[in-house]
Amino acid sequence: MDKKLKKGKSQELESEVYKKHTKVYPREVHGLFARLRVTGVVTLLGIYYLIPWFTWGDRQAVLFDLPARKFYIFDWVFWPQDFIYLALLLAIAAFALFFFTAIAGRLWCGYACPQTVWTEAFLWIERKVEGSRQQQIKRDKAPWTSDKIKVKATKHSLWVLFSLITGFVFVGYFTPIRELAAGIVTFQLGVWEWFWLFFYGFATYGNAGWMREQVCMYMCPYARFQSAMFDKDTLVVAYDKERGEPRGGRKRTIDPAEKGLGSCVDCNLCVQVCPTGIDIRNGLQYECIGCAACIDVCNDVMDKMGYEPNLVRYTTEHRDDGHETHILRPRIVVYAVLLLVITGSIFFKIATRIPLELDVIRDRNALYRETPEGLVANIYTLKVINMDEERHSYRLRVDGLEGLTHALDGKVLEVKSGEVLDVTEDVVVDPINLKKTSSEIIFTLESIENPELVSEQKSRFLGPLIR
Repeated sequence: MDKKLKKGKSQELESEVYKKHTKVYPREVHGLFARLRVTGVVTLLGIYYLIPWFTWGDRQAVLFDLPARKFYIFDWVFWPQDFIYLALLLAIAAFALFFFTAIAGRLWCGYACPQTVWTEAFLWIERKVEGSRQQQIKRDKAPWTSDKIKVKATKHSLWVLFSLITGFVFVGYFTPIRELAAGIVTFQLGVWEWFWLFFYGFATYGNAGWMREQVCMYMCPYARFQSAMFDKDTLVVAYDKERGEPRGGRKRTIDPAEKGLGSCVDCNLCVQVCPTGIDIRNGLQYECIGCAACIDVCNDVMDKMGYEPNLVRYTTEHRDDGHETHILRPRIVVYAVLLLVITGSIFFKIATRIPLELDVIRDRNALYRETPEGLVANIYTLKVINMDEERHSYRLRVDGLEGLTHALDGKVLEVKSGEVLDVTEDVVVDPINLKKTSSEIIFTLESIENPELVSEQKSRFLGPLIR
């Protein structure tokens, strides 16, 4: 019996893994959460498609100019040397995801994830062309006719057009979008621009048009590790089994208590509106993206039946168990503090950043050398990085030891915008002024045009052993 049972379970698991994918036809739904989701979709798509067209002075407001190694974000200009800001932004994004997930579950997935946003746009196009859910199912089951081909061709043509526009705007963040548009009209784009336009367009068409919920269920790693960020006080979409069971159909005029029924009328609309095709009545599942479409449609049914709303609702495990839900809890406080500290740090660093960087590298081939005059010299390699939009002239000052002289004293260093200038600097000191074998010296680089552009770098000056 045990062998037969194990074999049966194995076959059941195998059939589940290798079963053919069944297309999900999400039913259109209206309600509070649907309006919030549409608002999020329109806002995020508007930001994505419109921002590249904004200008800031004589340039595009947001432009990641890879050939020039400049990244423009409105009034800010970043260089590859500013990689630390990207690292901090990624940290902010990670902790924000942890923070909002711990509070409200898959809030990101249901309302702001690009996969959700573009899938909603594609579903809207599909409904406008093919009609309601039932019409789509009926058409897909019907044999191919000229009308079916026409409808399908229209839908896919609009999908492809929308995808190509998406790819065009994506490339417009890296190539000035007006130049890009002119290049498309005249067929004078570079190979890589054409490649990324079609690649990103194809990815949008495939993910939002064909794969849809499969991306969320099988490709996205977040669905797999989200439970590690959940606790008993996390808001999740759940079905009230105690109130809803036993489920069953009935007329509106029938009192469910007399028939021994719960509030669930078993209409299956919660399944029909689900973008991933799950039944929320089976409990919390990793496929649930928290879009709350099932809440909207169930509340609509409850209203028509004259029942209390929120048979399917946002709740917490603690609330379902009759306990009080705690919004402020250790992990929320930790995430919030980390978010505030990192966000504050990045804005402070950006506000106080100086578009000038000085690196001092001491020659390690020799500790020091003695000049014919009996003086001690150290050799340094200086890297001057001008991260300003203008060309600058700089002067170098070296302090820290009495009687110190250096080769670049009084000389002007001309550095273009974005240029990295390498220069060799000799620092010479009379050994009488050396109190110890290793002394601190300070290199100060200052712009002649703008005295506020100053960069300091400390280094060590090595000399002979003092007896």
